[in-house]
Amino acid sequence: MTVTRSGPLPGAGDDSAPAVYDVAVVGAGVVGCAIARELARHRLRVAIVEASGDVGDGTSKANTAILHTGFDAVPGSLESRLVRDGQARLLAYAAETGIPVEPVGALLIAWDEEQLAALPRLAEKAARNGCHDTRPVGPTELRRLEPRLGAGALGALSVPGEAIVCPWTTTLAYATQAVLSGVDLHLDCRVEKVRQGDPHRLVTPRGVLRARHLVNAAGLHADTFDALLGHHDFTVTPRRGQLIVYDKFARGLVRHILLPVPGRLGKGVLVSPTVYGNVLLGPTAEDLDDRTATGSTAEGLAALRAQGRRILPALVEEEVTAVYAGLRAATEHDDYRITAHPRQRYVTVGGIRSTGLTASMAIAAHVVGLLADGGLELGPERPLAPVRMPNLGEAFTRPYEDAALIARDPEYGRLVCHCERVSRGEIRDALDSVVPPATLDGLRRRTRARGGRCQGVACGAAVRAQFEEARR
Repeated sequence: MTVTRSGPLPGAGDDSAPAVYDVAVVGAGVVGCAIARELARHRLRVAIVEASGDVGDGTSKANTAILHTGFDAVPGSLESRLVRDGQARLLAYAAETGIPVEPVGALLIAWDEEQLAALPRLAEKAARNGCHDTRPVGPTELRRLEPRLGAGALGALSVPGEAIVCPWTTTLAYATQAVLSGVDLHLDCRVEKVRQGDPHRLVTPRGVLRARHLVNAAGLHADTFDALLGHHDFTVTPRRGQLIVYDKFARGLVRHILLPVPGRLGKGVLVSPTVYGNVLLGPTAEDLDDRTATGSTAEGLAALRAQGRRILPALVEEEVTAVYAGLRAATEHDDYRITAHPRQRYVTVGGIRSTGLTASMAIAAHVVGLLADGGLELGPERPLAPVRMPNLGEAFTRPYEDAALIARDPEYGRLVCHCERVSRGEIRDALDSVVPPATLDGLRRRTRARGGRCQGVACGAAVRAQFEEARR
């Protein structure tokens, strides 16, 4: 069980050392971790190499947290097939591991006659994508389903299979299970060069990591890594999505995921409850050149509020807990860019947009199949190490609510973060976990501590003290 953040890599700089991995997965986002977990079913030497100091620290951490049905994907596309397959896999995995999921359903709302006319076509498209349970909703029923909806909605398409999920726990569950099953996770390990050969040599500031097969799951940097292997099949255009998080007091205002009719830049601005009990408004869709531009802007937030006022007027009067922005790895193509290069023993997993969370487990199975077709000898399967993740979902029993648990361990009854009701026991567990956080933000994604309405004003010192105590 190996997680490293510093020091030389195993076998770095020593060609006679035995540390040649069978597969190196570059990128520890939700897709990269899912691929490593899938590979861990076999007796292979597998490494995940990640530039940042934590898993899910790039595009994965700012996902809109929806478990999609794939109803609006391009029929016949790879994305359509993998989202559909991935949804079923992730639902089952969430039940097994404790990842919070709420099947709230979605309403695709028409605000003008043109959008209303598009709904039957979208229902037909959903059916072609294997989503047969959509149905039209008239304005009267729509008002009954969502009493706080703004004026002017003409109708909707109900998509009951859509759900909300915790993206942070999902990525962490994959990484934890992969590491427990023998995968090496090397964080703070940016790949700067690739020297092709058998094995390939990944040059990093921590030395050279050698691997016979490579998987590029580098997200926003997938095209850059592809170029290191001599491929120029697509260009990633960072598409910024700004979001506003409303306080838990707003949760009663909305019952479903409220979607607009999709436009050229994607699904548009939505209003969605979260499994943490908040309400999301967003995202924007801004194509940028800067792959680090994750800041929010006054213009973007004002535009979101204007759209939110139309969708759910009472929402924009509620208190805002936080704003944030993420970057989606958009490309010039409509579909995922998953390509095998057997002669190089290399698979590119590019162009994975917001549906990648839903599709992650299906992408992983698909990529492992491509690796096997490219000569990777998988050998027999073995059971993965079991994992059970801490619950961050408000719809399920939290530790502070569990009298029996507190009786066994009073630390679960000592609240540190009162906004999110996070106990010392949960923070302790996260700091002592298989993939521990390296920063307070990482701790927040594992526990919700400092993520509530005070944003750490009340609990920040206590959380930091416990964090630093554990690092001594």
